[in-house]
Amino acid sequence: MKATILHESNGRLRVRLAQKRMTPEQADLLEAYLQSCTGVAQAAVHERTRCAVIRYQGGRAAVLAAIGRFSYQDPRVAALAPLHSSRMLNRQYQEKLVGKVLVKAACSLFLPSPLQIARICWISFPFLRRGLRCLLRRRMHVELLDALSIGISIARRDFGTAGSVMFLLELGELLEEWTHKKSVDDLARCMALGVDRVWRKDGDTETLVPLGQIGAGDCIAVRMGGVIPIDGTIAEGEVMVNQASLTGESMPVAKRPGTAVYAGTVVEEGECVLRVTQHSGESRYDKIVSMIEQSERLKSAAEGRASRLADRLVPYTLAGSALSFLLTRSVTRALSVLMVDFSCALKLAMPLAVLSAMREASAYHITVKGGKFLEAVAGADTIVFDKTGTLTHACPVVARVIPFGGRSEAEMLRVAACLEEHFPHSMANAVVRAARERRLAHEEMHSQVEYLVAHGISSTVDGEKVIIGSAHFVFEDEKTVIPAGEQAAFDALPPEFSHLYLAIGGELAAVICIADPLRGEAKAAIQALRALGIRRTVMLTGDSERTAAAIAAQVGVDDYRAEVLPEDKAHFVEAERAAGRTVIMLGDGINDSPALSAASVGIAISDGAAIAREIADVTIAADNLFELVALRRIAQGLMLRIHSNYRFVIGFNGMLIVLGAAGALMPAASAMLHNLSTLGISLRSMTNLLSPSFDAVAAGE
Repeated sequence: MKATILHESNGRLRVRLAQKRMTPEQADLLEAYLQSCTGVAQAAVHERTRCAVIRYQGGRAAVLAAIGRFSYQDPRVAALAPLHSSRMLNRQYQEKLVGKVLVKAACSLFLPSPLQIARICWISFPFLRRGLRCLLRRRMHVELLDALSIGISIARRDFGTAGSVMFLLELGELLEEWTHKKSVDDLARCMALGVDRVWRKDGDTETLVPLGQIGAGDCIAVRMGGVIPIDGTIAEGEVMVNQASLTGESMPVAKRPGTAVYAGTVVEEGECVLRVTQHSGESRYDKIVSMIEQSERLKSAAEGRASRLADRLVPYTLAGSALSFLLTRSVTRALSVLMVDFSCALKLAMPLAVLSAMREASAYHITVKGGKFLEAVAGADTIVFDKTGTLTHACPVVARVIPFGGRSEAEMLRVAACLEEHFPHSMANAVVRAARERRLAHEEMHSQVEYLVAHGISSTVDGEKVIIGSAHFVFEDEKTVIPAGEQAAFDALPPEFSHLYLAIGGELAAVICIADPLRGEAKAAIQALRALGIRRTVMLTGDSERTAAAIAAQVGVDDYRAEVLPEDKAHFVEAERAAGRTVIMLGDGINDSPALSAASVGIAISDGAAIAREIADVTIAADNLFELVALRRIAQGLMLRIHSNYRFVIGFNGMLIVLGAAGALMPAASAMLHNLSTLGISLRSMTNLLSPSFDAVAAGE
């Protein structure tokens, strides 16, 4: 693909593609391709200008070469196309918004007065019909006030005011619908696994097909490093599966034919054929969207209060208008009061504030399922953390190497790395990485390596058999013995770590202790949450008392519970809520799901278990716990904005009613000021709650 460089700065390129027109589908394809390229940190494609903005790391030559290789017809590129994109949604509403404004301007400027009047009368029918329906049902709702305002304006031949009122109402409805659908779409795509195509296996033939075409009973092939995209059972092969996103375990688990595997887990070793047990459509994008759109939880209490308050104020506005007419016998003054209602601002600004806060949260990799949960986050006083994958990284590291038989610690780590470097699963990577960090060269010094999936590695070094693996493999299968006089040292192995056993010549040579590293920002994030009003922090873990105590001391939580089962976590959360506390629960695995459901607000890690993400009310990325700080600040800022909006709407519109009743404002001026204030407060409600300077805080700096 040919392209022209339009602008270039350090680590940033803006290029224009050499094509006359770019469709949204092509833009999605190019964007997905660029983001998959090595060295590209971020890419955004704008189809209207046929431009791509690329932020990269390293040399620009590789990025330019990648652009040059791009082709829409390349099957490998076509496989990157997302099944769902928000680009078409944005374009649809942008065109609606621009079209509505242009039509309004064109009609005001160019249509003759009779045609303008006819147009206003025509578009008033839906508003008048809704108001009449309220009357027939004996309900005094905001729609009745809107209909009276528009109807009386038309009756008085004040068509300009009627047109302005309807335009602002339509504009507000469109903005609210756009913001809401965008939030739902972002949430649904965040909850999806991101696996769009799989290799379907038919006999000896493998075909790359969209995931949506996979049904129960089909077989798909999954290889080392691949994400299991759907629930099923192993039909062929033995694999090691990383289930950290599902169960919180950081160590891979052996899976053999007949055993179940679940969507969202990763094959770390080996390859397998998976027989699907659930149709893909049952838990994919469309189901998620349907669940979100049908959920009443999406509406915050603030939105409900605003809607109810707007309806309750309708009789008072009508009474005020009637009283003004009775006292002054002036239709103008009565209409001036009627022109000012609280509905527009209350029913428009509040949902926009909530949905805009949800959109702003997404910029910090936070997805909120409804405004109700932002309110709960703002008022929370207790936060409960799971440990593995939440306060710690679900990525093993070597904590200690304990040699046996008088051997050298460095030499044992070198031998272990020499064997493990051939098999890049998580624990092997930890051993190799530890040897590299200690500058231990582990050149090839062994014979052919024999690898047994889910067991360990066997080879020969200097004529002696060397094995490394699990306790079952080393002691039960290979009958390894502990050196004489060192049973006490073996019994004293630190229980807070997982153990990898190395044996030479049938004798235990070393135990490599593997740990889950604590997140570097965990302590600072908890301190920041305390500064924002969180009074109690608790850690729950299934690990031993010793491990839990060590992590709790390092991270600085107020309390912890060790060796807890999933149901124990839920019971703890329920007890905290029964004590009158508003509880946030943060977890990432299936074992956290009961507690997430029991909490006032359940927060799941976005690359955690699918069930945890579905049950949770909020999802955050796994990158940084300071996203919790951003969430808390956004939630508190939202509540302050909502209360500020209430005060302004009641105060300003109340002032307009008084001025209208006193004859100081004419109906047109009253309507104009009311509509301008509604537009102004709505635009304010759509602005960001956090300042740009908070980005550094959210990054943990």
